[in-house]
Amino acid sequence: MHRLTLPTVQLEKLRHICDKAGIKLTQQRLEIFKVMISASNHPSAEHIHKKMQQTMPTIALDTVYRTLATFDELGIVKKLHLMGERALFDGNLSQHHHFVCIRCKTVQDVYWPEFDTATLPGETGSIGEVRSRHLELRGICQNCLKKAEKNKHEQTNSPA
Repeated sequence: MHRLTLPTVQLEKLRHICDKAGIKLTQQRLEIFKVMISASNHPSAEHIHKKMQQTMPTIALDTVYRTLATFDELGIVKKLHLMGERALFDGNLSQHHHFVCIRCKTVQDVYWPEFDTATLPGETGSIGEVRSRHLELRGICQNCLKKAEKNKHEQTNSPA
């Protein structure tokens, strides 16, 4: 089985965060972290568990869930609370937002610096203190739009 390698800078950052929190950096935690940061999408705990079983066949799904919850608390990954969807995890901690396809449920990162720095409405101060901003865009992704267009084209051109 192929094991993922981790750049030294990321490994040292992970070690530092775990040491500071008084948490032992076990092999399981390290491997889960490797899977998270190598993911090009926003995986679920189940997806990570399946991937982990390639190198650690005995790892329990509960271990993956608990490790991801710990990583979320430490700010190592971010748990996404998308409306009506199962929990997904994001290893990209840079400021960004998400586009969620309402058909295939894929989640894509959206970078929008103008939104991040926009002046908030005055009434937000009377509501409370804003500590972070996250925008969730929902719509139909390009892949699903292309599939729908192809299906429409095939239906139009097929004999009755």
